[in-house]
Amino acid sequence: MAKSPPICDFGWSAADFSLQGIDGKAYSLSDIAGPKGVLIVFMCNHCPYVRSIAGRLGEEARALAALGIGVAGINANDPTAYPEDSFENMKAFARDHGLDFPYLVDPTQETARAYGAVCTPDFFGFNKDLQLQYRGRLDESRTAPVPNARRELYEAMKLIAETGKGPEDQIASMGCSIKWKAA
Repeated sequence: MAKSPPICDFGWSAADFSLQGIDGKAYSLSDIAGPKGVLIVFMCNHCPYVRSIAGRLGEEARALAALGIGVAGINANDPTAYPEDSFENMKAFARDHGLDFPYLVDPTQETARAYGAVCTPDFFGFNKDLQLQYRGRLDESRTAPVPNARRELYEAMKLIAETGKGPEDQIASMGCSIKWKAA
């Protein structure tokens, strides 16, 4: 079932974390953040919404890095219930889709809960002071790419890099629900 996150809670402070990347290194929020801000993307390997934008996400992450915005993807899905989202499959997914930003695993799901992540993809764009300024979508694509779609995420993060403030009008992302572990 498709889910959409709530509207942007402007000024909410980013929660710190320490998560392992597919490269074997541990990353914290300060390791990811760039001088102009940071984008945290809750994502996974199996969701058709993520699969349809993965290549474009890699391109946008490289463009954002040039603006001084750090980017990381976090997979919080339960790999026992969804083996496609396993750590080994994360490595293959990143390689196959040209994702060269840190792709991190959240095995306890504590980081996803701290952020209030709802779906994959779920975008959290923060300014240099680590205050939330964007909780929108990459673009209008859903389970199929939309040719020549407006670069909503890039435009919002560029504005944040330049002014510290995100756009007032944002359209929420849509995607597969986070696959929470059974209690």
